[in-house]
Amino acid sequence: MVYLPSSLSRRLGAGLAVAALTVTGASGLISSPVQAQAKKPAAAPAPQEILLVSYAVTKAAYDKIIPLFAADWKKKTGQTVTIKGSYGGSGSQTRAVIDGLEADLVGLAMAADVSKIQQAGLINPGWESRLPNNAVATNSTVVAFIRPGNPKKINGWKDLDNKDVDNVLANPKTSGGARWNYVALWGSVTEQGGNEAAAKKLITGVYKNAEVLPKDAREATDTFVKRKKGDVLLNWETEAILAKRNGEWKTPYKIFSPNVLTEMPIAVVDKNVDKKGTRKVAEAFARFLFTAPAQKAFADNGFRPVTAEGKAYAKGRFQDVKFFRIGDLGGWPTVDKKHFSKGGVWDQIFSQTR
Repeated sequence: MVYLPSSLSRRLGAGLAVAALTVTGASGLISSPVQAQAKKPAAAPAPQEILLVSYAVTKAAYDKIIPLFAADWKKKTGQTVTIKGSYGGSGSQTRAVIDGLEADLVGLAMAADVSKIQQAGLINPGWESRLPNNAVATNSTVVAFIRPGNPKKINGWKDLDNKDVDNVLANPKTSGGARWNYVALWGSVTEQGGNEAAAKKLITGVYKNAEVLPKDAREATDTFVKRKKGDVLLNWETEAILAKRNGEWKTPYKIFSPNVLTEMPIAVVDKNVDKKGTRKVAEAFARFLFTAPAQKAFADNGFRPVTAEGKAYAKGRFQDVKFFRIGDLGGWPTVDKKHFSKGGVWDQIFSQTR
């Protein structure tokens, strides 16, 4: 440390005092040169665009949810976000992402489809644990559209195994909703104490009575409702609610019991968001799906909410039914391998029906 003589210290002190006085404003207050400069407003973050790849029947719900998120994100961050949507059969959408469609998020019909994208190296393991409810943002179930007056007397699963009943249902190879249809039919037997041979017999009869197998749930609805093909349509409860709301279908739908509670997950496509620099926005959108505004929008568009607040909002809107879950059948990895792998139960059934 350097010590200055007291005389020199007094002279420097006086000099500093004079220097300070030279920046004294008219008000008599000393102003800092930094404070005197006008503060520049922080630049708004650059706009971003992300792609949501989902299955066909979610479009109406996401058309409501996306603007809600964009406004909320803009308010919180100042950033303008554009979210584009791609909709189609869940199986087809899964293959498109694996083949190069650069989705930032996938909202698919089943965990098995997300797992396929993970196995392709695009989604990191553990995606289920990053969001509430194992990343399942919505539930639904399988319902039957019946022609007015129910002329074929269709009141339960077994009534679909009838050569005089023309069934309409999508193709399990291309549609996630169709796989849930298949699981509902299988579980309607095995979850009631029946054996697998009886379940296979029922499903074989149902698909044998299907003249065509549309590629996804939306096309299946159009086949039955708009083209007036078939006696009964198996499809998402969501599709039935929307068709009724839009005036496309007025006859009450039927929910057979027991039935499967469908679980549809959301996941960020890690490899793509890291490449594009969109992880922050994509993760925020995924979390937003579990907020009250999004869950209410899902309920308004025919999906069963998964949060306590969403369920309270939707109370009385959905029919009560005895449900089983995919986990009761061993989970999607087991079901997918057993039924939908090459040479699996579905291939065996299909060969008998076509």
